[in-house]
Amino acid sequence: MTDTTLDLGPQARIVARLAEGVTDEQLSGPTPCPDYAVRNLLGHLAGLAVAFRDAGHKDLGATTDTSPTSALPDIGPGWRQELPKVLEELGDAWRDPAAWTGMTRAGGVDLPGPVAGLVAVDEIMIHGWDLARATGQPYEADPAALQAVHDFLLASVGDPTRDSIFGPVVPVPADAPLLDRAVGLSGRDPGWTP
Repeated sequence: MTDTTLDLGPQARIVARLAEGVTDEQLSGPTPCPDYAVRNLLGHLAGLAVAFRDAGHKDLGATTDTSPTSALPDIGPGWRQELPKVLEELGDAWRDPAAWTGMTRAGGVDLPGPVAGLVAVDEIMIHGWDLARATGQPYEADPAALQAVHDFLLASVGDPTRDSIFGPVVPVPADAPLLDRAVGLSGRDPGWTP
C-alpha cells in the first residue's frame, strides 16, 4: 500500500457522521480507549485530523510536533462544527499525490509520506470504530480504508515497537469479518461494549 495513494475522504465522512450522532449525555461515557471518555476521543479525533492534515500539506510546526500523549485531549464548545470541518480538510490534504511522497511529520515523529497516510487512515478508521461502539451506533468502515488498515496492522505484527503504538493483538478467528480482524490487530476486543 505504500506505493499508492488512498482517498481518506470517505472514511473521514463516516467519522463525521458518527460524531453528529453523539448526544451531549454520551460525552462522559466510556470508550474502548481506556483513558478516554467519548469527549476525549472526539478531542483526539479533532487533534489528529489537524495534525495529519498539516502533515499531508507538509506544513510542519506546532500541530505536527505535538505528541498525542502530551495532554488528555478534550473538545471545545464549537466541536460539532469544527470536527467535521477538520476531517474534511484531512481528506482533502491526502487527495494531493504530493502528500504521499517524501518525508513529513505527525505526533512529533518523522515519517515517510506513504506511512503517514496509512497512519492517518488507521487513526480515523479505528477511532471511528471506537466512537461507534462507545455511542451505540452502527459502523461500516470505508472498504478501501478498511483493507488498507488491516494490511497495515497485519504488517506491524512482529515489529518490536508495535505494542507501544497499538497494544497487544487481540486474537480473532481467521474467518471473522475483516473489520473485526483489523480491530483485533489494533489491540482492541471486537466484542467490546460500554
